[in-house]
Formats: sequence, structure tokens, C-alpha cells
Amino acid sequence: MRAIVQAGYGGSDRLRVADVPDAVPGPGDVLLRVRAASLNGSDRENLAGTPFYARLNGLRKPRDPVPGSDVAGVVVAAGAEVTAFAPGDEVFGELRGYRGGLAELVATPPDLLVRRPAGLSAVEAAAIPQAGCIALRAVEGVGAGDRVLVNGAGGSGGGFVVGLAKHRGAVVTAVDHGSKAPFLRAIGADDTVAYEAEDWTTHRGRYDLVVDLVAHRSPFRVHAALSPGGAYRLVGGRMRVLLATVTVGPVLGLVTRRRVGVLVVPQSQAALEQATALVTAGAVAPVVDSVVPLEEAPAAFARLGAGQARGKVVVEIAGDG
Repeated sequence: MRAIVQAGYGGSDRLRVADVPDAVPGPGDVLLRVRAASLNGSDRENLAGTPFYARLNGLRKPRDPVPGSDVAGVVVAAGAEVTAFAPGDEVFGELRGYRGGLAELVATPPDLLVRRPAGLSAVEAAAIPQAGCIALRAVEGVGAGDRVLVNGAGGSGGGFVVGLAKHRGAVVTAVDHGSKAPFLRAIGADDTVAYEAEDWTTHRGRYDLVVDLVAHRSPFRVHAALSPGGAYRLVGGRMRVLLATVTVGPVLGLVTRRRVGVLVVPQSQAALEQATALVTAGAVAPVVDSVVPLEEAPAAFARLGAGQARGKVVVEIAGDG
């Protein structure tokens, strides 16, 4: 089978298309023919090997050389212990270990997969899993009139956070490069901040919730932008910021009545079903930047890493037919 293979940690030049042995399912696995796979911030981290937790799959190079975690495909075989799915079922979801999706075939346990609803394309479905589950957890508790800031709103996961916050009645400020301002307004943002021209942490006491998808600032700076009782939820960013937030955040909460912490989002079939129900109901929509063939996946990673993507980049490996 054809797959994207990662030779080591670094940039997109570490990726190439190669022929690798076909995936083989175990008795508790399903074998999927992958129709589409979307790229996430976690895929960018797993390619770069940073933050350090991105090397849990291998210190010098990944043990599983095929990147990609969010997939949509069709079941072509099911192990003897699998009862939830059968050959011919159209499914989508996340892969355990966050690797293996950028290939024509992938073998995976079925517990993180759900059936693809009629009317939802494989490309749209592949764009949901990680972004949708993060958004559900990130905007938990948000209600009408709440002031929400999303940092990194124009990237792979921001569209879902903006859309879901707006669905719940929030007033949303989206932060990204100034060139993305029209796009951010098109996906629902009420206001935009160009990070290269303005520091949102100077907006003292303005936001009831900050969702930070690309954290670069210390907890001592970000908490000042929160209203009394407000919350800062770090989803992704630099390792030193993550560690500082874990250690200092609880102390700041006690002193300032502003909650500063890291958002933990476990992989969950139930959360994926909930996010998908919101999509099929029209409450929120996957935001797709572009759709590329497998051969262009290395260039897609480069686009993602450069911060140029506006929503999800999806790699189409086989059509819906």
C-alpha cells in the first residue's frame, strides 16, 4: 500500500510517499480503506518532535513511521472479536497513538470510530474528530453573552471552537495573522485581533474565556485578560508555557479568582458522536482549508507548519465511490 513515511523529526522534508506492507488487523481490529485524513496541530508536533511529549512514539524517530490520526474510510475487514462494525461500513474517527492515518489502509481498534452519517462526505467527516472533540471540551459551560477569545482561531482547530462558541451565544474574538481577518469573520467571529500588531493579553479583564490553541505566553500574562471568575484553557503550544501553566496556574487561580489551566481532551467515541450530531444538525460546520492528494501531503504539512492554513487541510486518499 502507499503511505506517507516520516524518516525522522523535523520539517516536511522528512516526509515522502512510499510503498509499505499492507496493514494487517488483529482479532480486535477493523481494517479501513482510508478515503480521507485531516491534519491537526498534533500531527505538526509529531513531525517536529516538539514539544518533547511528541517523541513518546520514539526518541530519535517515530516507531510508527506513518503520520496522521483523523481518518474517514470504509471497513474492508473486521477481526473475529469485532461486533460493532462489518465490511462495507463507512466510518470515521481518531486513531490511537495519533499515527497511521496517511495510508491507503489502516488497522485500528474500533472503539474510537463512529458511522459516517448520510450526507456527510469523507472529507467533511475526516475534519471533525480532533477539532470537534477539543471544541466541545474547550467551550464547556459557555452561554449567551459570554465573551470568548480564541487564540490561533484561523488554524486547523480554531474554526470548530469559534463556531461552537457562537452557536452557544458567545461574543467571539478571534486572534490570528491579520491577513486572516476576513476569513475569521466569515466563520463567525465578532471581532478579530492581528497578533503581529496587537497583544491580546493587554485587554485587561475583557474575556470570560480564553481558548489558546497556540500558547506562547506565560500564565502571568494571560490571566490579566480574564474577567473575575474567567477561565484560560491552554490546548497547544510551547512546552515551557505548558509546564508553567500546569505549575503556576492553580496558584494564580487561588490568588486572582481567574482559572488558568491546561485543557486535557481524552480521545472519546462519545464526544465524537456529540460533535457529529452538532454538525448534522447544522449548528456548526467543519472548516476545510484545502483538499490535496496523498502525493501533496508533505507540502500540506509545510502549509500547516507555516501557519498558512485557514481551517483543516484534508488529504484525500480514495474517493467516496
